Amino acid sequence: MKIINIGILGLGVVGSGVVRILQNHHGDFLRDQEIDLRLIAVSSRRDTQARELGLLDIYSPDTASVTANPRIDVVLELMGGIDKAYECVKAALESGKSVVTANKALIATHGRELMRLAGEHAAEIAFEASVGGGIPIIGPLRHTLASNRILSVMGIVNGTTNYMLGRMSDHGLDYASALAEAQALGYAEADPTADVEGLDAAAKIAILSMIAFNTDIRLDQVKTEGISKITTTDIQAAAEAGYTLKLLAIAQRQPTGIDIRVHPTMIKRSHPLASVSGVFNAIYVVGDAVGETMFYGRGAGADPTASSVVGDLIELARHRAYQETIAQPVWDTEGLPILDDSVLESTFYLRLPVMDKPGTLAASATIFADLGISIASMVQHAATGQEAELIYFTHQAPVAAVMTALDRLIISGILTSPASCIYTIAGDH
Repeated sequence: MKIINIGILGLGVVGSGVVRILQNHHGDFLRDQEIDLRLIAVSSRRDTQARELGLLDIYSPDTASVTANPRIDVVLELMGGIDKAYECVKAALESGKSVVTANKALIATHGRELMRLAGEHAAEIAFEASVGGGIPIIGPLRHTLASNRILSVMGIVNGTTNYMLGRMSDHGLDYASALAEAQALGYAEADPTADVEGLDAAAKIAILSMIAFNTDIRLDQVKTEGISKITTTDIQAAAEAGYTLKLLAIAQRQPTGIDIRVHPTMIKRSHPLASVSGVFNAIYVVGDAVGETMFYGRGAGADPTASSVVGDLIELARHRAYQETIAQPVWDTEGLPILDDSVLESTFYLRLPVMDKPGTLAASATIFADLGISIASMVQHAATGQEAELIYFTHQAPVAAVMTALDRLIISGILTSPASCIYTIAGDH
């Protein structure tokens, strides 16, 4: 029987969940995996959780009690944040310890460097729980789908925004009401910025893309737009046209590089992602050999995330126990460039609040025509007072041309308030 000593940094929601799994399934791991996973050190800012979990005898507020402990084989970094977590993970790897982390921001910011460090010190770093909570996606991309040339990765990877958009769509809530409800239920933080402005999803798609396209991708390279400007009018227009509105994280292989972005998207109801509801996540991957695949499940929460952490721990523990340490990939063998909007195309929904007077429709149509933007359909909502709304769905058009059209509409003076511009995706994408 092989003994693997473990240290945990952080005893919050996920860390406590990991401890409970280790306590409840220790015998199962002995029997099924032939490894004895022993938790010998824990560190967190306060001792409250250590006391509740019966771990005071191995608790210290000093992170070095874990990272510098020569007896520890695998460190679980579950503290969150970037700077302190980076220092701790770096110290653990440099001392030859393997690391499991659920920290998406850390991997999206320092992933390449940490993987290089792991390789230099005969260690490993695993991060399945950093994307999709309990959904297995990192492992399949690294192993099962390694035989494919990945063409695209697209997903609903933030449960908070998916819940909010669902409530706006199904029950007519406006953005503020949907956010307040999500916060009351614990789905959204008191400061919801990371979720509603797309930053959480951006970190996750950066990680997935790094693996899928064998390219070093930084978080600050992901074009990001959140849902805070979405209105009930947009939700209604999507439904009337056969779409549903989701915050999507998208990365696609193009002939000259990678298109990677996060933004609200209208998806045809026939698309597999359109039916993903509530706080659930789903990641849709297309490979040249396997075709279309989708990974679905709970994208957050103590138990699903802890499940992924312990899954990584078991794999790294077995490598340690049986001297099977795998060479740590650096994920930059292709080195593809990140494309900007000047070379990209898409289809769009455009909602224009305009003055209700003769010539307005013609003026907007002229702007689109001059820029080569072809219109698939147009609806004019009944005027209220001095204002009307023009709703356009475009054919495939250059992104840069659509952005220029919006600028020209502002200059023209026909808009009574800012226009709404949302990407659209067909059901047979």
